[in-house]
This record gives sequence, structure tokens and C-alpha cells, in this order.
Amino acid sequence: MSTEYNATMSSPTVERGQPSVAVRRGIPRAVWIVVGVFALILLVVIILGVLSRAAAEHALRQKTEVAAVLNVAVVHPVVTSTSPEIALPGNAQAYVDTPIYARTNGYLRKWYFDIGAHVKKGQLMATIETPEVDQQLQVAQADLKSAQANLNLAKTTSTRYVNLLKLDSVSKQETDQAVSDETAKGAAVEASMAAVRRLEQLQSFERIYAPFDGIVTARNTDIGALIDAGSGSAQPRDLFRLASTGLIRVFVPVPEAYAPDIADGGKAYLTLDEFPNKRFEGTITRNSSAIDPLSRTLNVEVDVPNAQGLVLPGAYVFVHFTTPIHADTVSIPANTLLFRAQGLQVGVVHDSHVHLLPVSIAHDSGATVEIRSGLNPGDSVILDPSDSLADGQEVHIAEKSKAGAQ
Repeated sequence: MSTEYNATMSSPTVERGQPSVAVRRGIPRAVWIVVGVFALILLVVIILGVLSRAAAEHALRQKTEVAAVLNVAVVHPVVTSTSPEIALPGNAQAYVDTPIYARTNGYLRKWYFDIGAHVKKGQLMATIETPEVDQQLQVAQADLKSAQANLNLAKTTSTRYVNLLKLDSVSKQETDQAVSDETAKGAAVEASMAAVRRLEQLQSFERIYAPFDGIVTARNTDIGALIDAGSGSAQPRDLFRLASTGLIRVFVPVPEAYAPDIADGGKAYLTLDEFPNKRFEGTITRNSSAIDPLSRTLNVEVDVPNAQGLVLPGAYVFVHFTTPIHADTVSIPANTLLFRAQGLQVGVVHDSHVHLLPVSIAHDSGATVEIRSGLNPGDSVILDPSDSLADGQEVHIAEKSKAGAQ
């Protein structure tokens, strides 16, 4: 019984347990396959991400290095053996330009010349009515007659007292008083005469004459206008303005670099836009002998004969100076210069690196400058250099100019 029971009891157990063992062994294998595939995919993604990031960083590093190298354009200096003629703007002025004021008060009676009129020295230009001065003169003349009468009486009295003193008929005190009274009366006569002369001089200013030969460039009065004496008014108004244009002064601000080439007695000539084919010869007469600290220029005067009156005062002209020959100089564009605390410099490229070289200017022509020292014709000079350009900086020549400054 027991044997059969045990067999009966154990047989179902084995049959029921076989599916459990199979299930327990099949589920972990599938999970591990899925986990392995997922882990492989994740590893591939991570590797690809790392490689992509490394490639991006490498590309960025290369771009950064390339961008850090400055691209520059260069130009080669041109050898020049002669400095060109320089033309500088100037301001033409009349050799003598004078405002004419009234010296006495009154009313304008008549004027004889208008603007543009040519007058000669001593010609009458206008007359002024001075009723107050005329009355003052009459009073002064009457005072003078009275003073002269008092002087004559004082002289007679003094003479009488002196003669009586010899006879001891009068005292010494009375005689001295009479002599002193004569002296005082004489001084009063001199004062009256001075007042008369002053008023006569003012009366003579009624007539206004031309002080020199010239042209009337302005007339600021008319008949009947009230005239104030030039020295008696806070803001006197000139009656006329007279200019002598037979000789024209032209003032030219010459740059400091050209100052040593300007000498008194040298020749220069003028050109005007209104006379494109005509030259007006002139002479350098004087200069200020000092450099203006604001503009760094030398004020030079050029006198130009103007007998025909073609050059008008106030005209804008160009003055041409002939400068000396300068050998062994090179010319470069003005936009290659660096103005720094170390002085004037240019950037030159050697072996893809910048070398800052100090230079000295022989002449400045505006768009181009002549370099006396510091450059050679074969140097590659940087155009439009940056303010941050440093010595030894690596650069890349983007464009080479075969022609120098023209």
C-alpha cells in the first residue's frame, strides 16, 4: 500500500513540475537577449556621440585658428626721385583794406563814390554837416577874443605897476600881483586858442578824403544819415571801406613737413577755378616763423601783382609751390600709416608676421606720402592697418597690390 501510494503520489508531482522548470529556464534567456541588444545599441550611440562631438570640437578649433589669423591687403612702395609740386589752398586779401570812419558828429550832406568806384588818394568822398561843432567853434572864438582883451588889459596894468614901482609909488606886492595876473591871462589865451584849434580840426573832418588809391568795396551810409564820431561811439559804423587791390596778399597755411622748403623771396603762382588756364605769378614775401600749435602749419604770405584786378579780395585760390628734389625716397598711400605714442609707424609683412617699422616723412601730398627713411621698395606694407595691430602678429596676405601709390 505504501509503495503504490508513494508511486501514485510522486508521479503527478513529476509531471506537474516539468513545465515549471522549462518556464524558469526560458524567461531569463529572452530578457538577457533584449538587455544585451539594448546595451549594444546604447554603446553604439554613445560612441557615435563622442566621435561626433570630438569632430565638431576639432572643426571649431580649426575655424578658430583660421579666424584668429588676420587677413591683410598689402602694397609695395614706389621709388620716387622727385618730390611733386604742391598746391595748397589760400585766402586772397587786398594789400590794404581800410574802413573809413567819421571823426566828427553830424549828418551826411552828400557822398560822391559808391561801391566799385576807383578813387585816388586825396579825392573827396563825402561831406558832413556839423551844426553843433560850428556853434561850439563860434563860442570858442568869442572866448578867445575875451581872453585876449583881458590879456591886453593885464599887460597894460603890469607895465604901469612896474614903472610906478621904480618911483616907489606902489608896493612890491601890488606889482607882483599885476605881473602874475598878466601871466594867468596869457595862459587863458593859450587855452582858448587850443580850444579853437581843436574845434577847427573837428570842423575840417566835415570833408572825408580817400587816404590812398583804391576801390570802394562798401558804402554804409546815405544822405541825411546821423553820423557818430568813430572814437566817440561804442560800436562805430564805418562810412566806406576802401581796398587797394593793385597788389594782392595771399595767406597760405603750409604743413609743418614743408616748412623747411619755404624761403622768403621764393617764387609761387596762383590758380583760380574761374581762370582754369591762367597762372598768376607771385613772390613769397614773409612767413610767421612759427608753427601754429593747433593746425601744425606755417602761415606764409605770397604777394601777387594784380594790375588788371582779376584776383578779387576774399577769393579762394590755390597756391603752387615748387619744392626741392628729394632722392632715395619711396611713396606709399597715406592709409598705411600708424600714429602711435611710439611715433609714426607702418606695418610690414615678413614670413606671414607683422613687423612695425618707424618711418619719417619727407613730404605729405595728401593721398600719398614720401618716406625719407624706414622702408625699402620690396617691403609689403599693410593697407588700412588696425589700431590693435601688434608687432609679431601672424597675418595672412589676402590681396597683393603690384602697383604702389599713384
